Amino acid sequence: MAIKIVPVAEAQAELVDAAVALGDRYTKTLGLLTPPAYRTHASEGGLLVAVDDGVVIGYALFGLPKRSPYVRLAHLCVAEEHRGKGAARLLVEEIRRRHRDRLGIKAKCRRDYGLSEMWTSLGFVPRGEVRGRGRDGETLDGWWLDHGHLDLFSGMESEALLVVTVDHGVFADLRGRVPAGEAAESQALEAGWLTDLVEIACTPQLHHELRDIADTTERKHQRAASQGLRQVTPDADAVAVRSRELLQAARTVVGGNDLPGDTELLRRLHYVAETSCAGLQVLVTRDPVLRQLADVAWNIARVKVVTPSVVTMHVDELRQAQMYRPADLMGTEFRAGEVAPGAEAELIAFFNQSGDDSGSGFARRLQTLAGDTVVWHRELLRDGQGRPVALYVWAMDGRTLTVPVLRTAAHALEETLARQMLFLLKRLGRDCGAQVVRVSDPFPSPAAKAAAGDDGFFEHEGGLASLLVDACGTAREVEAVAGEAARELGRAETALQADLPAGVAGVVERVWWPAKVMDSQLPSFLVPIEPRWSTELFNVPATLLPRSDELGISREHVYYRSSGRRGESVPARLLWYVSKGSSHEEGQMVVGCSRLDEVVIDQPDALHSKFEHLGVYGREQVRDIARKDASGRAMALRFSDTEIFPRVVPLRRLNSLAGSLGLQFSLMSLSKISNKLFQAVYEEGHRGT
Repeated sequence: MAIKIVPVAEAQAELVDAAVALGDRYTKTLGLLTPPAYRTHASEGGLLVAVDDGVVIGYALFGLPKRSPYVRLAHLCVAEEHRGKGAARLLVEEIRRRHRDRLGIKAKCRRDYGLSEMWTSLGFVPRGEVRGRGRDGETLDGWWLDHGHLDLFSGMESEALLVVTVDHGVFADLRGRVPAGEAAESQALEAGWLTDLVEIACTPQLHHELRDIADTTERKHQRAASQGLRQVTPDADAVAVRSRELLQAARTVVGGNDLPGDTELLRRLHYVAETSCAGLQVLVTRDPVLRQLADVAWNIARVKVVTPSVVTMHVDELRQAQMYRPADLMGTEFRAGEVAPGAEAELIAFFNQSGDDSGSGFARRLQTLAGDTVVWHRELLRDGQGRPVALYVWAMDGRTLTVPVLRTAAHALEETLARQMLFLLKRLGRDCGAQVVRVSDPFPSPAAKAAAGDDGFFEHEGGLASLLVDACGTAREVEAVAGEAARELGRAETALQADLPAGVAGVVERVWWPAKVMDSQLPSFLVPIEPRWSTELFNVPATLLPRSDELGISREHVYYRSSGRRGESVPARLLWYVSKGSSHEEGQMVVGCSRLDEVVIDQPDALHSKFEHLGVYGREQVRDIARKDASGRAMALRFSDTEIFPRVVPLRRLNSLAGSLGLQFSLMSLSKISNKLFQAVYEEGHRGT
């Protein structure tokens, strides 16, 4: 009988168990993965099995990252006695067939396994390598199977690491000579597929506990092992203050009888405090006391206390929560202004320099830019305490926005600031009529360089460059404008086809922002929003003290509504329609658009916990939305890269545009609209600019 490839649902326990049993036979090569992780992958469409004569002979376990356009292959396993039948090829081909809209498949494999011939035979090509975190420091080869989409995207994506701290219990599971019997859950953190997604950090409290190990040999062994981890050193005074806050909250919430004494409790809470003060957000532990205090850790320190299995099953969600926290920029604490003449020397202490750019050379370069014949704008961002946190210098050179300085300072929000600055530069370039943004800084901050890939920046003449494709139309029309921008840099033009899959079109519109490919399969929706939430999210209608456009509109947010489905799909475009407020001027207008990245329906507390780092909604406000819904649940729309239109589109004009196209739409709730109507409204919002 022919081998059949069968997709596995979470409810198909027999098939899930068969895959788990097969994976357990080969843990030495696959790495440890707990059964709940198999079920999670199955529930998300990430488990296929190969069946021969009623027997599961192989499986593929893979992830579909929400913010990345590729498939991440975690396990490709075929029983030894059934190899040579083509099961691996069939599994890979089925993944490609089901997820053709993704750009390709990524995998990692230890080089010393000698499987390069196998990967090559399946169509994969080697794509870099990383050093593993196992005891032997093995080398992992990266493998890539391309789906044949646009060459534009090669090397485009930046995989920001999720940095987690661990307590001594988890560390001993990973690095101790005699791990505890429950160590398998922790050891799953070192599976090869997680190597470039999760980085383990070592806090001062862990070093204290290593020092207290009585056995000399074991103490030396674990101390040596800790040197291979990322070391974080938060401010000791800040840690002490945060620890006392945590202790007081723990005693208040849980009470004294259910917790250890203050000395022992503080030892545990130091891990939470150090994680928080280091600007991190995830602490991994199996300690039941710390897990009991998870709510306290989040409410007081904004630290997620999770078990190792939670990391392996929810790595993408945790990574985004830690690395990108735009809600922290929602206030008016951050200020932008020109660098004052003579103030260049002050900046040396805040922004990293290296090589020829070191020390006073950096200040001299800033001074030179101030006195150049070119009109350079030297913009400095400061936080609420007046501390410099970001610096960029720009000027127009023909159709190119040139940026000779792009720096971020060490700060808890550095990743967020870097992403915000890149989008700011694109908006600035568009306003100035640029076709290209070119970062010529030879030493840009690592945070900015790492984030640039997500925004379509690529290496160019020793720096970074990105195309600005200001076109809203057919694939052919967008391709023509992109080709003109590419010629500015001497790059080959990229061909676009009509009817692009939604996933690919979404990436095109992100990389070539503000491009809109209207004859693609990427859908459009109209979202009614109350004026109070529009003001909170977009400052439209404006408050008496409006926020700066530069930092007031963060790159990613969440909006909550009733749970009723209206055909939502991801990715998609959103038009924001502000409904009528207390006065006519407050509402009944389309104010802008965004990209829809995720739709989640769940209980209100679960939604709020997941998206709190993105939104302006409180827990009670999300609960209020759910109370009005018959299901008791709410829907979260996660969206990003909001454009506020230079001119709003009032309701009467919206009706006129729809009428001229012979189209209808609803303002009662979120509704799908024609891409033709989206294009008409978008062009109206930019008319005359």
